[in-house]
Amino acid sequence: MSHYLLDTNACSYVVRNYSSRLSLRFASTALEMMKISVISEAELLFGLERRPEAHVLAISVHALLRKIAILPWTSAAAEYYATVRADLERTGQPMDDMDIMIAAHVLAEDCVLVTNDAAFRRIEGLKIEDWTAG
Repeated sequence: MSHYLLDTNACSYVVRNYSSRLSLRFASTALEMMKISVISEAELLFGLERRPEAHVLAISVHALLRKIAILPWTSAAAEYYATVRADLERTGQPMDDMDIMIAAHVLAEDCVLVTNDAAFRRIEGLKIEDWTAG
């Protein structure tokens, strides 16, 4: 069974309870089956730095980061990043660098990306599940 890597948007949905479908799927999936990229960790922490008054959100984000394993960036992920970014630029479909890094991390770890961001569908070979969809 594949592990799931939650992208930053999925993590945000979990901590803010934005999607009942995603929350239900999250709650019914074993914690050891879910991972978070260190890239998403950085994005979540940056979001908190921009909103120092958001104490309740900070508690939720830190609880999530303690609950789910955070995958470190690896040389294999860096190699996938270079390939994916070059392919996207060659085809005139540039993406945000952080999103490319998350996609590369998923490819390197052979996980399934949990996201509702359609931009990720442009990346060949990336396995994706949208836990917000019906």
